[in-house]
Amino acid sequence: MTFNQGKVAFITGANRGIGYETAKRLGELGINVVLGVRDLEQGREAATRLQALGIKSEAITYDAVQPESARKVHDYFNQEFGKLDILVNNAGICIEPLFGSNTSSSVSPQVLMDTFQTNLFSVVAVTQMLLPLIKKSSAGRIVNLSSILASQTLHSMPNSPIDPAKAFAYNASKSALNAYTIHLARELRDTSIKVNSAYPGWVKTGLGGPNAPMEVADSYKTSVRLATLDENGPSGGFFHEQDVLPW
Repeated sequence: MTFNQGKVAFITGANRGIGYETAKRLGELGINVVLGVRDLEQGREAATRLQALGIKSEAITYDAVQPESARKVHDYFNQEFGKLDILVNNAGICIEPLFGSNTSSSVSPQVLMDTFQTNLFSVVAVTQMLLPLIKKSSAGRIVNLSSILASQTLHSMPNSPIDPAKAFAYNASKSALNAYTIHLARELRDTSIKVNSAYPGWVKTGLGGPNAPMEVADSYKTSVRLATLDENGPSGGFFHEQDVLPW
């Protein structure tokens, strides 16, 4: 695939679901999109579907549990583009019951470690690895896919609207991801880079389940908005579409 010399975006977990829709919509804006996927064959199939729509797209291997994966991603972008304009940290997991139970007293150390590895540690690792390339962009954008279940404010409210969803490892990992957003945005406040957390909505994915009110086709809106903010846009925030969410 021959890319143009315009903007380039890297979206993790992008062969399906929210990540794929985000890549599609960014591609429709003329942005070169690179899909980070664990299964390269599935990733190439997704990239081929995007190419059929006229989108400049490619798939590369990215595995959140492999320590060397972030370095290989860096080397790819450094060689092919010499920069990175947009990083969408979309890949995430939930390996507990998400609804109808509270796992605080039962979650195992292994579930905690596995969840934090994908939802936080790998995000920090790949972001740190790619940051020198993002700094070469004239308008770097970092979008961390969070969840409304990360909100400590909402969880602690009397009659909390999210009270039925107390999957501790997942919720805590996304709260920690929000903390990373705040800290990194503060560090980069004097640069052209903007860092924000995105809640895409409750989406009909494998994680969200069939009763979710949002279709996958509409799940891109928050991520794409934050990935394409102009110079006056916010940084260090937590958003669903146009709405600011409580930490």
